[in-house]
Amino acid sequence: MEATAIQRFVRITPRKCNQILGLIRGLDAEQALVTLKFTPKNGARIIEKVLASAIANAKHTRQARTENLYVKEARVGAGPTMKRWLPRAQGRATPILKRTSHVSVTVATKE
Repeated sequence: MEATAIQRFVRITPRKCNQILGLIRGLDAEQALVTLKFTPKNGARIIEKVLASAIANAKHTRQARTENLYVKEARVGAGPTMKRWLPRAQGRATPILKRTSHVSVTVATKE
């Protein structure tokens, strides 16, 4: 039995987010929450909320116990990129790409 939580249009690059998701893939849900709590990255707060939501979805819809859950799948995809311009010398401009992500976390019960 599985439960999923998705956070879309998060203002963090997919590359940075994927590094943090690599820390929790395959871990028990409680251990993953502790790992994210003590990870000194801003993206860890976002992923912690998504994981907590997936756990709550499993408990509410599937009546699963927290100690029986593990992170089955944690993935990130690229969202739309906001394009901005930075003025430079002699009338030039440099593009600034503000990337967004779609974060998905799936928890499942241990069999």
